[in-house]
Amino acid sequence: MLQRLLILIALFSLPFAMQAQLGNLMNKAKNKVKQRIDNKVDNAMDNTLDEVEGKGKGNTSKSNETATSKTTTPGDETTETASVVSYTKFDFVPGDKVVYAEDFAQDEVGELPVGWNTNNRGEVITLSNATGKWLRLVGGSKYLTANKDTFSRNFTVEFDLIYDVEPNGYGLPTVNFGFLASHTDASNDNKFLTQPNLYQLAKIDLLIGPKGKKGYAENFRARLYSHLNRGQFFASELKSVDDLGNYAKKVSHVAMQVQGTRLRCWVNNFKLYDLPMALPTQYVFNQLFFELESSNYKDNELGYYIGNIKVATGKPDTRHKFLEEGKFSTTGILFDFQSAVLKPESYGVIKEMATLLKENASVRVKVVGHTSSDGDDAANMELSKKRAEAVKNALVKEFSIDASRIESAGKGETQPVADNKTPEGKMQNRRVEFIKL
Repeated sequence: MLQRLLILIALFSLPFAMQAQLGNLMNKAKNKVKQRIDNKVDNAMDNTLDEVEGKGKGNTSKSNETATSKTTTPGDETTETASVVSYTKFDFVPGDKVVYAEDFAQDEVGELPVGWNTNNRGEVITLSNATGKWLRLVGGSKYLTANKDTFSRNFTVEFDLIYDVEPNGYGLPTVNFGFLASHTDASNDNKFLTQPNLYQLAKIDLLIGPKGKKGYAENFRARLYSHLNRGQFFASELKSVDDLGNYAKKVSHVAMQVQGTRLRCWVNNFKLYDLPMALPTQYVFNQLFFELESSNYKDNELGYYIGNIKVATGKPDTRHKFLEEGKFSTTGILFDFQSAVLKPESYGVIKEMATLLKENASVRVKVVGHTSSDGDDAANMELSKKRAEAVKNALVKEFSIDASRIESAGKGETQPVADNKTPEGKMQNRRVEFIKL
């Protein structure tokens, strides 16, 4: 009797036990799902914050050991095309002829570029998130390039700058850049490392402020100085360059345009200067000057890099060349490495051509892309076609030019205008032509 009673009690309580166990399992499942969701949300928030703060994928390497980028020169495969992501205030147009170009492609990693001079040291490196090779500037160092040609009275200078520094309480070193005249002396003579203002000099001092809210340097300021025969010729007001605060660990583009005494300078989308009487003209400028001043930081705590240097002479006359001569060629339309994606600094040239087409509504144009001889012939031909098409798309989408007025074509490396054996020649050959139809 007792045995039967125990069996009945067990059978009666079994559903409740199973229900309790099932309830526990459901609670565990709910908790597990909630935990997984919370983890995913946390990870997404962390990734977003890292991207905002400049961490993660955008990091540059401060040493050769962690660099992973390829160091080949542009000129082969690509598939994508895109409209220009515009610098809306960027109206810079480069000179007609490239007289000096430097991408360090032929230089040994870890060494100072061939033909350059310095009072200290510098080294060519590769970076994990930027293509090609770069010159790493060392604190307390001044640099003169390998250029030997004069720049004439009208010329343009362009270069890319990357800064990767995290202030630790000390003031960061000032970055200085500009151009000088060596007169009858060699352009890379030692005397210009200690006396860059011996004859004629124009330089911009870029002062980087303390650590900001994002954890990186902010409060960028700049000042222009020019000198003649060691004496100061002109000094600008100290000017804020807040736009640079958005470019930590990223590539910034610096462009300068000289027309006699006039100097204009852009840093990315920001027009830093337009000074009509800033420059002396007793001598002809013929050398670039870079400097990273001394500081309390160790070398491995500083990451300042320059690359993709270009000097071009002449004062562009787009209207005359296109409307009267029937053709306008430019090296000022730039693309991402081995691709047909337009760089934002292309905006000035494309905008100028769009304005010309709007003012001459009956004119039709053919956009022709050209490459250097680097890379595979067939790939270069395809690349040049895609780049020409990208320029056409920019004119249509960004500036509302009727697509029926524009044709596009690519010539690859088949029509060089300069020697492909030199950096200057290659850069001159990587061009876009606008042909009046």
